[in-house]
Amino acid sequence: MAELSVFIDESGNSGPDSKYYLLTLVFHDQSRKLAPLISTYIETLANRGLSDIPFHLNPLMRGGEAYANLSVDTRKKLLTSFSTFANKAPYSYRTFSYEKRQLGDDEKLFAQMKKDLVNFLFDNLAFFQSYDQIKIYYDNGQGNVTRVLHSGFEYALGKQVITYRNGEPSDYKLQQVADLVCGIELAALKYDNNEQASAERIFFGSWRDFNKGFLKKQRKHTFF
Repeated sequence: MAELSVFIDESGNSGPDSKYYLLTLVFHDQSRKLAPLISTYIETLANRGLSDIPFHLNPLMRGGEAYANLSVDTRKKLLTSFSTFANKAPYSYRTFSYEKRQLGDDEKLFAQMKKDLVNFLFDNLAFFQSYDQIKIYYDNGQGNVTRVLHSGFEYALGKQVITYRNGEPSDYKLQQVADLVCGIELAALKYDNNEQASAERIFFGSWRDFNKGFLKKQRKHTFF
């Protein structure tokens, strides 16, 4: 039975607190094995004296949560190691990006998001219909996103092929990849608009460094 996994991550919040809102979908055909790459990644971390901390880009860059007691140098090594793993992983992705002020309010934002998701699914209907089952992994962090996912996928593909799973990052490396992808696409928006903060400059460097070291490699995984 052909099975597709879809790992979801978002960047941004409802209301006026964030300028941008991004929704990232990471696709993985379950016939493409990931376990050997994960084993190699964990072994590489151990050889470099690093812990297998579930990857979360924002706190990594700002020294929060599980990264609170780690030096900038150690956090840079963790970012490099996980990025190397992600670049080798068999996935594709699509990110939908929005500048919130252009849409007016949250209702319009999530209505546009649903429309974009449905159009994307219909534009690639043959691909998605080639799978017997599609499993969607999301941690239900934002209720509006959960509603967009349910209504969008079920409208385009039907309920019978869709299964929902709680996508805790600690349980799934590709959920962590979705976090990285979303974060890199957000950083690209900031660099494009000369809005990068000190954290982006410390961990990604100049636009040239960021583009060469992260963005170009990631976008090789863009869905079709």
